[in-house]
Amino acid sequence: MNICLFDEKEINSPLKANDERAKHIIKILHKSKGDSFDAGIINGKAGIATIEDISASGEISFSFEEKSDGKPLYPLTLIIGFPRPIQLRRLLRDVAGLGASKIILTGTELGEKSYMNSNDVKDGAAEKMLLDGTVQAASTHVPQLILVQTLKEAVELTNGANVVKCALDNRRAKKSLGTFLSEEICGGEKPVVAAIGSERGWTERERDFLESYGYTLCSMGKRVLRTESATTVASSIILDRMGFLD
Repeated sequence: MNICLFDEKEINSPLKANDERAKHIIKILHKSKGDSFDAGIINGKAGIATIEDISASGEISFSFEEKSDGKPLYPLTLIIGFPRPIQLRRLLRDVAGLGASKIILTGTELGEKSYMNSNDVKDGAAEKMLLDGTVQAASTHVPQLILVQTLKEAVELTNGANVVKCALDNRRAKKSLGTFLSEEICGGEKPVVAAIGSERGWTERERDFLESYGYTLCSMGKRVLRTESATTVASSIILDRMGFLD
């Protein structure tokens, strides 16, 4: 836990002893009265929390001093075909850590329909993974997560002007992702939307549809990657080309 995050209502209230954050502060960070730790408000300010008191039961009273607006999210939107639930958890955590601003999970023609009804989406586990990735990155800003049923819905949500659009594909790719980005991106000035298919990839109809909306089909070599791996690798390449990993 590289930063301890609170929502607005929690920031002025004691942290209960059974809260995982309290356990981490005392047992892992070995903090005591008078010590400070990195803290922030979810989707808000980052700063320093100072422990004012620790009760006999382990409840932590603390004060919070704002220091900055927190690390900004990057102008990268990811359209992702629903992966297996176990992949989804890792994918969301890693993408949040990298700092993408928006993740749109969508059904695809070849995607497994049952994945969209996974409890990982319904019971709040997806939001928890995004929060875990944000904490790992010592950030306060959590990517927006949107769920849609169809690729058409996902694409129409991101169909703005002056946007760089690419879709990963290992069958009909026009060029490599790196080459495409070098041609299209100028210092991160344009937002990027990247579409990554589900584990069986895109159908020919989906490829045609993406191209009709201005997406360039791009490859990342000859190897076939899992959706979670492709998402992490593509995000890293894009953010690097945008100049955010310098």
